[in-house]
Amino acid sequence: MIEKIRSYCEKRGFEVCSRTGERIGIAPGVVRCYFIYLSFLTFGSPLIVYLMLAFWIRIKEYMRSRRYSVLDF
Repeated sequence: MIEKIRSYCEKRGFEVCSRTGERIGIAPGVVRCYFIYLSFLTFGSPLIVYLMLAFWIRIKEYMRSRRYSVLDF
């Protein structure tokens, strides 16, 4: 049950923490904890960084996926 909730939140949360953890080589849970601690210590400024990373991930996925038009045969 907890895995379903975590999966749902990660999918809706742009997967920033899990991708960052995979890239750095640490567990995504640790990245989430540090993100939460930093958010409390710096009054929410890491939220801006999180949103920029989420935007960057979406743009990267969009650029990698090839879009087919009606004229391609």
